[in-house]
Amino acid sequence: MEEMINKYFRPGRLPHIWCPGCGNGVVTGSVVKAIAKLDLSKDDVAVISGIGCSSRASGYLDFNTVHSAHGRAIPVATGVKLAEPKLNVIVLTGDGDATAIGGNHFIHACRRNIDLTVVVYNNSIYGMTGGQYSPMTPYHSKATTAPYGMIEPDFNLAELAKAAGATFVARCTTFHAQMLSDLIVKGIQHKGFSLIEAVSACPISFGRQNKMGGPAEMMMWQRDHAVPVAAWDKLPEEKREGKFPIGVLYQVEGRKEYTEAYDELIAMAQGGK
Repeated sequence: MEEMINKYFRPGRLPHIWCPGCGNGVVTGSVVKAIAKLDLSKDDVAVISGIGCSSRASGYLDFNTVHSAHGRAIPVATGVKLAEPKLNVIVLTGDGDATAIGGNHFIHACRRNIDLTVVVYNNSIYGMTGGQYSPMTPYHSKATTAPYGMIEPDFNLAELAKAAGATFVARCTTFHAQMLSDLIVKGIQHKGFSLIEAVSACPISFGRQNKMGGPAEMMMWQRDHAVPVAAWDKLPEEKREGKFPIGVLYQVEGRKEYTEAYDELIAMAQGGK
């Protein structure tokens, strides 16, 4: 682990400033382990983030990185990928960053099937700015901007991505850290838009308001409510209540990737055909 830290993290940036018990470190570590498993050169990786707790991850990592504006990680990553298609472009973003102010960009990146690996740190809340609700805050949960509970239904991000055109969709939790890293590996290897939703814990801004206990209890909640997709497919509808599937939820191969289609268009225009 020390060798991995020395290789992939910027000198002098650790320890991180995330709150005790926050799952962001687990997700970030899983991203790094995935890159290590694939033995990718640091020069061949670009990590793009937006704004929020999770988006601080890019500042710790020693790759080509951009810490962009709120909700704009995906369009910045799109520009990077178009400029240098050979790069492995990974977006690290939060549930609010990706699905609220960045929701439009998320949908159209899925639609274009651009070859990005988007890891959404889903801790169900705006943690950094004071515990406001996000589009991923569960129904009836409390937030500083929903003190009596959420009356809006939350997004099913995996289904949203699939419907919008993503060709690889997966979900995991920070409790299942080994599986999370393996799913990120598969997302990076996939040619096209890849979503990995990482269900994470925010003990401070979400856990306290919803009386979920400390970090250990919130991790146990993930263990008890996440169901591997093979088992999920066999569960009757009444036993799925309050639970969610994890693993590769959707994958399709062979659909044209955006940068390839763009290069073909340029070649056609230059050839006068």
